[in-house]
Parts: sequence; structure tokens; C-alpha cells
Amino acid sequence: MAAIKAVHVSDVPHLDQVTENVSIYTNRFNKGIDCVKATLTPPKFCVIGHRGSGMNMLYSSDNRMKAIKENSIISFNNAAKFPVDFVEFDVQVTKDDIPIIFHDDLIFNEENGTISEKRVTEITLAEFLSYGPQRELGNAGKSLIRKTKDGRIFNWKVENDDSLCTLQEAFQKVNSSLGFNIELKFDDYVIYKEEELVHALQAVLKVVFEYAKDRPIIFSTFQPDAARLIRSLQNTHPVYFLTNGGNEIYSDVRRNNLDEAIKMCLENGLQGIVSEVKGIFRNQEAVSRIKDSHLSLLSYGQLNNVAEAVYMQYLMGVEGVIVDFVGEITEAVSDLIHPVKKEEEKSEEAASVGEGLGKIQVTNRRPNFTQLELTFLQKLISQLIQH
Repeated sequence: MAAIKAVHVSDVPHLDQVTENVSIYTNRFNKGIDCVKATLTPPKFCVIGHRGSGMNMLYSSDNRMKAIKENSIISFNNAAKFPVDFVEFDVQVTKDDIPIIFHDDLIFNEENGTISEKRVTEITLAEFLSYGPQRELGNAGKSLIRKTKDGRIFNWKVENDDSLCTLQEAFQKVNSSLGFNIELKFDDYVIYKEEELVHALQAVLKVVFEYAKDRPIIFSTFQPDAARLIRSLQNTHPVYFLTNGGNEIYSDVRRNNLDEAIKMCLENGLQGIVSEVKGIFRNQEAVSRIKDSHLSLLSYGQLNNVAEAVYMQYLMGVEGVIVDFVGEITEAVSDLIHPVKKEEEKSEEAASVGEGLGKIQVTNRRPNFTQLELTFLQKLISQLIQH
């Protein structure tokens, strides 16, 4: 259980400052569709790499949050070295209709001491790619900085940097066995006309249909109308509705809790829900309602970097988690959830009856909790996340 020692609650900074963000399988896990169909039970608990090998939290003292540039080709291929089923990443569409991979609504740079900002969807692909490291050796890109929700500014410096990229490049350059959880990113504070949403979604679908081939794809989005529309525009790939699970309140009531998310999915034929993990722990009864509605349930959030919290979700019926610490959590999931084989040690009893030599037995490293202990742990986690 070495992996669990590496990831404790105390290692996770500011659990309330969560930055957003199914289980499908590729050649690693069977083509991919069975795992996300609402009527089927996933063959295994799924781990999904958040923005590849984890998001960048530039103010964190944890160097793992600044190891690899998020939402980059390097980050996606690094995640593929571990037994993850998917990588999750954010897709927006540029002014000239090219789907690019970038999380933030605004892109910032600093020149001669002046900070400038531009909306990603209002610049061309060429301008977008001019930020940060450049593909061509010797070319210097614009400085790339990041602004946090509370207004702090940080140079976007990571140990392993990479160029910004397009969705097409991801299909062409990322390990083909890795599934893509494509989050369709729209600004929370912009009211979109339906034709604007359709235009952006069609640009994304054009690339997906041309380049996805056999790669498993999941679409997800916080934007309720975008979820409805992407489901109506295609029925090849499952659509999941993203929700904060009631941690934040929005003017659009469809976004405000898990029960609204269930209603949203059922009314629009969506296949599942991706909830912020604290919303699940605070409303554990909703998990049963989601299951009764034949919907899949995944989670995201910094608490998913804690192995014990991931295991509790597995016991509750959550089917997969989006995580930053890909190496640690995949190892912990293997230890806690999936059976492992080990050589049985020769015991005195086995020796006395001539058994046990070189014998292989299947064991589990998972803790043996009583129902009373599980109930206590669930209540404890619920209390902890209130503060």
C-alpha cells in the first residue's frame, strides 16, 4: 500500500478551490463502448487522467502540479504510460473554426511589463499557437502567464513544457489505445445563442468523425444546452453532463445539484453524470437515484487525488474518477480494488500436508471494513468536506 502513503489528505492544497475539470475501453479494455452504456455495468473501475497527466496548479508547493504542461501532447502520452482508460481535456473553437485544447476562457501574456488578455474563442489558430513554446526550433513564442480565480498572476512555468495543440493533433500524435474524454468548454458567464453552440459543436464533430477511428470517445460539458445539442447531433459517442453537484449555485437551475443533473440526462437521452466529488459525498443518497435511473456516474475534483477517497467512491458505486496524480492513483486502485496475484508463502500448516509449495493464490489488498465502519467513514468524509 505504498501508493496510499504517498497521497494523504494533508497533501491536497485548498480542497475548496477546485479547478474543473467512463468508463470506456480501447484495445486495453475492449473497444470501449460497453463501459459507458447506461444499461451496462462497467467491467472495471476506471481512472481518467485530468488534462492528461494532471492539471497545472502553479501556486502549489507540490511539484507534481507543475511537472508537465497540462492539456499537451506530452501530458497525454505520459498518462498513457500508466493503466488509465482515458485522458480528459478541454476543447474550445477558435475564431477561424479550429478546435483547440485549452482550459481557460482567457489567454494571457506579458510584454514590457504590461499584461494583456484575449478570449480564446476570439483569436485565430495562428495567434493561439503563437503563445508559449514553439514547434519550430529557434522560434520564440509569446510569454504565457496564468491568472487564478482570485486574481493572482503566475508565469506558466513547468518542468516539462510543450506547445499548445489542436484536437486534430491529439488524435494524430497521442497513443491510439488511449480513450479521449472531450470536455466541450464554454464560458460559465456567457449566454450563448443556440446557433453559436451548434456552430462550435459541428466544428468539433468534424474533427472527431474524421480522426477518431476506433478510439473511444466520451463527450462531457457543464453547458446544459451544449450537452443536449451534442447528443442530438450525433449518437455514436456517449454524452455525460458535468455538474458541481451543488457546491456552487448558478442562474441556470439545471446546473445546481445532482437531482437536476439526473433530470437533465433523462430528458435529453444522456448516458451519465460527471460530478465534483464533494457533491457526491455531501449527497450520497443521490448515487442510488442515479443508478436507479440507469445512468453512469464519474467524479472529478482534488479529493480524487486521495486514494482512500477514491476507494470510498468505488464502494459507493461511482464507476470512475478523473485524477491529477495518475501514477499514484492507478497504483492505489490496483492495490485496493483489482485482485492481485502473489506467490503464497510456505506455511507450517501447508508444509505438514505437503501443500503450498510454489502455489499461486489470488488475494486482495483492500481493507476489510464492516458496514458500521463504512457508514462511519462516509459520515466522516461528509463532515470533513463541510469545512
